[in-house]
Amino acid sequence: MARPVHSVSGPTEQLLAHKTAILKLQVEIRTRKIQLRTLYGTGLITALALIAIFVATIATWRTVDIGKVNGIAIPLTLICGGIFWSLAYTESERADPKSVRQLELELEIAEERRLLQAAQLDFPVEQRQFTYKDSLPRELDQLREEGQHYRRIHNTFQSIIIIGSLGTTTAASLADTPSYLKWVTVGLSFAVGVSAGFTGYFKYRERSFYLQQTADAIEQHATAFELGIPPYVGEENENLSKLTKEVEALRIEQRKREQQLDQPHEGREGTV
Repeated sequence: MARPVHSVSGPTEQLLAHKTAILKLQVEIRTRKIQLRTLYGTGLITALALIAIFVATIATWRTVDIGKVNGIAIPLTLICGGIFWSLAYTESERADPKSVRQLELELEIAEERRLLQAAQLDFPVEQRQFTYKDSLPRELDQLREEGQHYRRIHNTFQSIIIIGSLGTTTAASLADTPSYLKWVTVGLSFAVGVSAGFTGYFKYRERSFYLQQTADAIEQHATAFELGIPPYVGEENENLSKLTKEVEALRIEQRKREQQLDQPHEGREGTV
């Protein structure tokens, strides 16, 4: 639920109060994301490190002495596990833990409240357009953050495909392949297939590219407006109207691209 906005004297102060609540929520969202990423990251690293130590020890048992490696890896894994346990305990002790999605919902509600408040005050079109322009930095942050999210997923899958393909080829080419390496080959082949399938179906790279492209185009128009360079060389009201029109056109185009990417292959081929 969105934060209540305290009663203040004038309409301008009310809008500023709404803006303050929005900025606080934005800070909370960024902080919450860092907290959760650290929690899940340390947990994942600990689990993977334990699995890697176990597999390496079993695979090299009585053949290769990896005691020195384990002497470094095990303490580091324990430290990482201790950090994860500490973060998990802190998370469990929170009085009202909120997910990022809950905070984003509160942010959307707070922004809607601000827009409704502005609409009730019946501001002129020029002032609403200026408010719209003032919200562009947050729009850019959202587009770039979402693009980076898809880029990270794509890079992760591509790394699995590259490393898995090389590992599968190397393990399969060994003469007298041990039994455990056969299972490693099967696991790597499965991981490569899953990664290739997800990458091809969900098209993370294309989504990231289009989001970054839209963000760059919006930033280009915003910068041109601020500097008064073409096509924003007229009066300020005219430039505001033109900027709003261009940004909305870019957003509509981005939504169309997302809809095309969400369509199955047969649907896309039918629309060409």
